[in-house]
Amino acid sequence: MPIEPETQAQERRDLAGALKSLRRASGLSGERLALRCNMSQTKISRIETGRALPTVIDVERILKALDVPGEVADEILRLARRANVDYASWRAYARVGLYHKQAELKALESSSRVMRHFLPAIPTGLLHVKDYAIATLTPTVEGDPARDVARAVNARMERQKVLDDTSRSFSFLMTEQAVRWRRAAPEVMAAQCAHMAKVNGKPNVQLGIIPQTAEVPGIPMNIFVVYDDRLVTVELFSGEVVLRDPRDITQHLNLFDLFWTHALTGDAATAFLTETAEGFMRQRN
Repeated sequence: MPIEPETQAQERRDLAGALKSLRRASGLSGERLALRCNMSQTKISRIETGRALPTVIDVERILKALDVPGEVADEILRLARRANVDYASWRAYARVGLYHKQAELKALESSSRVMRHFLPAIPTGLLHVKDYAIATLTPTVEGDPARDVARAVNARMERQKVLDDTSRSFSFLMTEQAVRWRRAAPEVMAAQCAHMAKVNGKPNVQLGIIPQTAEVPGIPMNIFVVYDDRLVTVELFSGEVVLRDPRDITQHLNLFDLFWTHALTGDAATAFLTETAEGFMRQRN
């Protein structure tokens, strides 16, 4: 279940305190522990003071270096796994303004080199045309929708500049349902599909579309994005979960690869999007 922010903050403090206590009980200095773990002494200090959140692998290395007994180590690792999960509700984003979510995404994209988007329900904001972005953002806003939507849409359009940075690579994997789901008027849907076909021609972008006729040994349960090999964001109806455990990251990378093998890519994906755009245009008549 998602973790409340107050509980999560306490668990991170508990983790830092536990690691510090175990290190002191062992009689090792921070510098000596750093050598055993092949980490810097500064990193050990930041972990113990709570200024840096260690990954589960970091904690495993520290526990091994301290020769912590099995039952104690298991409990600390469970705490580390919980501490490495973030949760934010869409209600919280709506209260502070959707623009802030777009700013967070822009910062995350700017710090990543390889991004993989799994999109079983809807294309991601990096692929939206303006009218489609308006249609997808408007129903989610509380308070003053006109003002907040306009700002969020402009921020979403601004984010798309990152697609022109050829030092970064993007893979967008959608189901046919995500492409065809009517979130806007037929002419907007046509423009959205035509735009995605165009984006697929960028040298650092590849789109994949899983046709409904494909037999896939898996269920597309959630939208998720993998940023390098650092973290995964998973979208739920109620909010977003961020996972940092390397095992979770590996699992999602494997899922992405599995679904990708059943997708139309390259020219076939472009042709599918172009044909779908034409189909939406015919619906106008």
